[in-house]
Amino acid sequence: MATLTIARAYQYAYHTYPNYTLAVTGGTLNALGDIVAQISQNILVKDHEPRPGWDPARTLRFFCLGSGMSPLLGRWNLFLERRFPLRAWRIQPISFRALSKRVAADQLIMAPIGLVMFIGSMGVMECRSPRQIHQKYTDIFAPALLTNWKVWPIAQMINFRYMPLPYRIPFQSTCGVFWTLYLSMLNAKEDERQDREAAL
Repeated sequence: MATLTIARAYQYAYHTYPNYTLAVTGGTLNALGDIVAQISQNILVKDHEPRPGWDPARTLRFFCLGSGMSPLLGRWNLFLERRFPLRAWRIQPISFRALSKRVAADQLIMAPIGLVMFIGSMGVMECRSPRQIHQKYTDIFAPALLTNWKVWPIAQMINFRYMPLPYRIPFQSTCGVFWTLYLSMLNAKEDERQDREAAL
């Protein structure tokens, strides 16, 4: 019953204030992904290494990233919905070809753009120098994009096929908790490497 109430409240908020709703939902789920990442990193620390603890500034950065990206992703999903309709008429079956085009467009256009925005905005929010941000692009972009292409096509196929438009960003953000876990850990390793180099 509570789930139904939450779903109705979300749907009302989405139809009344779509960008604010997507921003809060995306930011919250991104922050949750970073919290899971930090807990995992603390659990995986070897006994002789110090535990870094929780970094609220890092979680806030992920919240800001999710809040900024989610309205953009909402508009992107709306564009895909209009550009590649899955059915010409309600009685027709779903077009696998149109579904494949949606996923391909998402992976070939939005995935690289999203990673560029992630790396750049994290670098700026972490007060990195332009040289350090460029180095992040060099070190992180290609491996993250290749991993993205291994993981996200199936998730987006399910998302575009079964999720109604208002629920695509929350579905994507929920799946994205694990993606944020990966990106957060990748970004943290790069930050540690850059901090070690800066200390020398």
